[in-house]
This record gives sequence, C-alpha cells and structure tokens, in this order.
Amino acid sequence: MIPSQMLKGVLEGCILEIIRKQETYAYEISKQLERYGFGEISEGTIYPIILRLQKSELVKATLQDSNSGPKRKYYHLTEKGVISLSEFKVNWQELDHAVNQLFMGGKEHE
Repeated sequence: MIPSQMLKGVLEGCILEIIRKQETYAYEISKQLERYGFGEISEGTIYPIILRLQKSELVKATLQDSNSGPKRKYYHLTEKGVISLSEFKVNWQELDHAVNQLFMGGKEHE
C-alpha cells in the first residue's frame, strides 16, 4: 500500500488522467485508481481534489442519469485541464528521472 503522504502530491494529476481518458464520476475514479494499484482511495479523498480541480477550472461537471438511483456528476477536462495535465506529465517525468538517478546510483545533476 502506498502511504497517503506520497499519494497526496500525485493524485491530482492521476485523477486528471483518468478523467481525460473518459468522462466519469467520483466513485468510478476511486475504483480505477484501485485497479491501477493505488490501493483503496476513498471518495472522501477524491471529492476534495475534484472540488479543487473545479475551482481551478480544470474540470467541469454535468449531471447525468444513473441506472441505479439519483443523477451523478460526471467530470470532464476543460482546455485548461488538458494543459495542466500535460504540465503534470512533464513534471512527473522529471521527478521520476531524478529519483531513479538517485536510487540507481546515476550521475549527480550539475
């Protein structure tokens, strides 16, 4: 299981990627994260992140009918969200490279 402090910094970008792949709702986002190996991430963790993403205008929500109960909020990326996700991916690759260099005994950055 990945410690929550480690997840905190990357969940936003991961949620953006899930939404980019397919318009979806919070419960399904938590289930997809679990399927990708993030462990059990509660909707209580997902909702505050989605609210931040909405306030930052990175995602928008639409209400859609549900097969099982009340309407659900489905989230999709805005143009600003697509740009933010692209920036996240670049930053992630840089961080991933730096950490791997450190752990694999690579050269120090000069």
